Amino acid sequence: MKKLRLNVSHAALLGLLALSACDHRNLDPTAPAFGQTIPFIAARQYPEGIAYAPSLSKFLVTSLTLGKVGTVDMNGQYADLFTDPQLISTLGVKVFNGKVYVCNGAQPIADKTTPQATGKTAGLFVYDLTTRQITRRTDLAALLPGAPHIANDVALDAQGVAYVTDSFSPVVYRVGADGAASVLANDSRFAVPTGQFGLNGIVYHPGNYLIVVKSSTGQLYKIDLGNGNAITEVTGFAPVTGGDGMVLIDNDLYVVNNRSQVTQLRGANNWATASVVKTDAAGYVQATTNTIVNGQVYTLNARIGEVGAAAASGSPASLTNSGYSIERFK
Repeated sequence: MKKLRLNVSHAALLGLLALSACDHRNLDPTAPAFGQTIPFIAARQYPEGIAYAPSLSKFLVTSLTLGKVGTVDMNGQYADLFTDPQLISTLGVKVFNGKVYVCNGAQPIADKTTPQATGKTAGLFVYDLTTRQITRRTDLAALLPGAPHIANDVALDAQGVAYVTDSFSPVVYRVGADGAASVLANDSRFAVPTGQFGLNGIVYHPGNYLIVVKSSTGQLYKIDLGNGNAITEVTGFAPVTGGDGMVLIDNDLYVVNNRSQVTQLRGANNWATASVVKTDAAGYVQATTNTIVNGQVYTLNARIGEVGAAAASGSPASLTNSGYSIERFK
């Protein structure tokens, strides 16, 4: 009987994980009861990306200034997780199959940047959550030498293929599960003037296509992986200007935009069009990206406006704040 109970439990867990893979709810029966607002202190962290690691029952957050990844628990306790010297500015982050995928760029306010690296760095670093060791570093900027670069966000499909946006060059990269990298899409519609951010958040839809947001204009684009990577604009809604991180639950896309709200969009006709379901504008201050825990959307209040101001004025020493928070969508 004991063996039977273990098998049933194991089957139930496998079913739960399969459901999570299908509907993007990131189901975790062991997750703690996170509050509406989770304040945390992390010295000069200035995080940009956020993810949730079920094996740790903690959020992961990145750092534009310090180039590292840390954890935040239900009580708002922060701790360093990865402190790789080759990470300069860490941006988007995802957890998949026991590994952490981290976008590496080089902001001018980063402690570890150099003139050669600033605005010219795009990498995807992969770490093992169990061993805490690096498993792979992929230099994406090398695919387009001489161009401006910053790897911003990453999405993964069910096979472990990663797709990465570049905010300074009009491209989306593909990194296979074996680490082989290529340019998936290079399109003038993604281009922006120097100094602006272009492509930002990205999600993979189980219909075998990507949805990306162009931050400067708030436009959404669909990249159809099953149709020669054809690119079409998603229409039918007011642009989500300042669009940043995005997550997908069923057929609803939650977009952090204007640094002050999260807009819930519902796709139609395989995301040829979309409409606004709801906008939550309470509790978001200088927000960047979001993640999902048990079907709930959590967004990072990251002091991103302070980073932009310091970069524009050339005063990285002004970035001294350490208080941040994570807000649940209402």
